[in-house]
Amino acid sequence: MKVTQEKLPASQIGLEIEITPEKTKQTYEQVIQNFTRSANIPGFRKGKVPRQILLQRLGVTRIKAAALEELIQDGITEAVKQEDINAIGQPRLRSSFEDLINNYEPGKALTISAAVDVPPEVNLAQYTDLEIKAEEIKYEPERVDKVLESERQQMATLIPVEGRPAQLGDVAVVDFKGVLAKAEGEDEAAEPEAIPGGEATDFQVELQEDRFIPGFVVGIVGMNPGETKEVHATFPDPYANEDLAGKPAIFTVTLKELKEKELPELNDDFAQEVSEFETLAELRTSLEERFQKEAEQKTKENQQEALVKELLKYVEVDLPETMIEQEVDHMLTQTAIRLSQQGLDIKKLFTPDVIPQLRQRSRDEAVERLKRSLALEEIGKRESIQVSEEEVAARIKELLEQYPQEDVDQDRLQEVVKNELLTEKTIDWLLEHSKVELVPEGSLSATEKTPPEATETQEQTSEETSPADETAATEAQ
Repeated sequence: MKVTQEKLPASQIGLEIEITPEKTKQTYEQVIQNFTRSANIPGFRKGKVPRQILLQRLGVTRIKAAALEELIQDGITEAVKQEDINAIGQPRLRSSFEDLINNYEPGKALTISAAVDVPPEVNLAQYTDLEIKAEEIKYEPERVDKVLESERQQMATLIPVEGRPAQLGDVAVVDFKGVLAKAEGEDEAAEPEAIPGGEATDFQVELQEDRFIPGFVVGIVGMNPGETKEVHATFPDPYANEDLAGKPAIFTVTLKELKEKELPELNDDFAQEVSEFETLAELRTSLEERFQKEAEQKTKENQQEALVKELLKYVEVDLPETMIEQEVDHMLTQTAIRLSQQGLDIKKLFTPDVIPQLRQRSRDEAVERLKRSLALEEIGKRESIQVSEEEVAARIKELLEQYPQEDVDQDRLQEVVKNELLTEKTIDWLLEHSKVELVPEGSLSATEKTPPEATETQEQTSEETSPADETAATEAQ
């Protein structure tokens, strides 16, 4: 078989495949034999239909089309194998099928044109001596006090209050009913519009300024148990209910009961109650070490993110469509798995109408992820960066200990872990061969980054699971 290759855009190879006269004749005759054995034609037994009758009844075009389908499939498959092409996905026919039928004459050579996607070439204009800036996340000692105080608040005992009005920090039990305040010029005699869901009985609210909508808590401060008053408040903008966003409201509030918090002492007994530690000093030390580790890890992540972002400026790669579509498939599959693990109904979320939109929105991210992974893979090859079997085994053991209940494919897990470790090593190598300037937190971003506060000390003192570990465990399922 004569095959001519041509380099095409989007990392494709074009193939001009010349099928021999013998092959075009042999396939045509074989198709006729197959039809003869299977065709149901009145007046003839199966397998006994004369050739001329068969051609008249089925038509030459139908038989040629069936023969062509085999010639095309076999011809492309053989050509890819003969030329030792590392094809990605399914080859595509470039010739017009209608033209092929018109040009196809059994016993004469036939040329078909096809294209196959192949792994793209990665061009790196530069990957060493990159100059980057990354935000340094510093350990904040006050976080320890905030977490301990949060635990104290959760363990507080509520004591009834008598003989004084409500003040900030109290817990109030109220009845309330809200209406929208009338706009200027509105008919005063008209019935005020009730706020949907703006009514409750025996509602318990902690009197902190950030609770409920602005103005509500401030209006309760100073009230005495048994007192009823109108409290003016304004819904924030934006607000979950867009119809209420930014609108003023009036709540009729009755203070039924007032309580104050009695907080436990910060001592060893407290530490034993909220954690596995015996002393408060041990609990503090554990939290300090955790937050220091978090700050260091976040700083490293910022460096890695900045590095990859800078690296992509020097990467040129012509991605094949098959690879992009496969990456989009992978992204949507992982999203579906995570949502399913959260108890959501995937069939309701990933409807036939929604999926094309999701694929389109995922495309740019898929392209960037592919450029990133291919660039790092290329650098790893050039610099002979490798991962040992011992390193892979140690990471797998760590993951299985963290996710003992997960049903994972061991072979798949090993492959994912090896790739992730290789990526980590390559990025570390790049950082060592780049110029990294650490700058204060918030100086590179428009919005200030605030570390999330934990709600439970037990969670704060446990080992943090990295996003990479979660990804490995998920992908190996």
